[in-house]
Amino acid sequence: MNSLQYINDHKDRFLEELLELLKIPSVSADSKFKGDVRKAAEFVQQKLLDAGADTATLEETAGYPIVYGERMIDESLPTILVYGHYDVQPADPYELWDSPPFEPVIKNERIYARGACDDKGQMYMHLKSFEALMAEKELPCNVKFMIEGEEEVGSENLETYVRANKEKLAADVILISDTGIINNETPSITVGLRGLSYLEVEVTGPNRDLHSGMYGGAVNNPINVLCEMIASLKDDKGHITIPGFYDKVAELTLEERAKMNEAPFDLEDYKKELDLGDVFGEDGYTTLERLGIRPTLDVNGIWGGYIGEGAKTVLPSKASAKISMRLVPNQDSEEITQLFTDHFRKIAPASVKVQVTPHHGGEAAVVATNSVGYLAAEKAMEATWGKTPIPTREGGSIPIVALFQEVLELDSILLGFGLDEDAIHSPNESYGLFNYYRGIETIVHFYKHFAELSK
Repeated sequence: MNSLQYINDHKDRFLEELLELLKIPSVSADSKFKGDVRKAAEFVQQKLLDAGADTATLEETAGYPIVYGERMIDESLPTILVYGHYDVQPADPYELWDSPPFEPVIKNERIYARGACDDKGQMYMHLKSFEALMAEKELPCNVKFMIEGEEEVGSENLETYVRANKEKLAADVILISDTGIINNETPSITVGLRGLSYLEVEVTGPNRDLHSGMYGGAVNNPINVLCEMIASLKDDKGHITIPGFYDKVAELTLEERAKMNEAPFDLEDYKKELDLGDVFGEDGYTTLERLGIRPTLDVNGIWGGYIGEGAKTVLPSKASAKISMRLVPNQDSEEITQLFTDHFRKIAPASVKVQVTPHHGGEAAVVATNSVGYLAAEKAMEATWGKTPIPTREGGSIPIVALFQEVLELDSILLGFGLDEDAIHSPNESYGLFNYYRGIETIVHFYKHFAELSK
């Protein structure tokens, strides 16, 4: 394919363009970056036009714009809808980065920057594969792009947009690169994602901060109370204690679980990489099962009282925490949020008041492995790796996958190329140059095989 030669001939420019995009601090969660988020949208819009899109527009929402572009070459041909996001997670704490998060550097064949993998690097692969196919006049089907700027804050306005634009977004398959592979020697395709319920809790005691000597022992400390309440949400077997939490959890058969555990995984290497003495999780399940098919409850942040330098003997008025629950098929995110809220209020002692504020959520999704889209992805990976990819389930969440299934009645093919070592959402996020270029090539093959299998 001439488009593969085009990729090789232009790989340096492809990298420079990605580095330019990574310099834009498009942090959707922090309003101080509002202008930068829009700047990133405009960058993607222009690059779509440069690559050969018929149109590329900024579709305004109540929040950040969705970049929509398309190239329709023949209505009788199949259509691929590409989804991705141009917003990134906050880079805090900055002091833990080895280099500034929005000043990308390349070392050891990896790009280090916030968003390098999640999702700018992976999203941008699609623009470059599209460019290569267009430049060599090899585009075998129609393509539409929907690149949003609010994925990292729950895609709050995407559902409204999708429901209002069903005809515009009509396609035969949705292609997403926001997941990973097992390793660079073992290709894989994600066929399952967990859902999410994300919320914030606040525990309030006295009406003001108090002197811990004058009031300590007589007034309940909200930090102590919050810690005790959170600790009670799991037992010593890793089982979540919220009544009704597991009622609708989809259970896999022993055969399905055995198949999942055939994926290459070394527990000792896993512990060594994370500098852990041991792993922890729900009793009766392997680490791979805990990561892919079991629900979770985790504290993502906790604060209250005095945390500055030196000492301040204060008994705080309030304590707060952010909590996320990863959900599995059949669990409804709104129902789980309500179960959590009811239980958390119930276990609070009379000495405090509790407020629970839901932030965002989404449903779990499972993708069929016998569809034209999946088979095209399988053949595409076979073309670039020389191996048949392994279907896997990931622990992360892309809530819009379930939305696409419901509203557009389309499966999403999760053709991701990230690695665990990419440290997404963490300091020193990175993305391998091998993965970036191999991803571009594999996507080119996907177009070819999807068009052939759709005949």
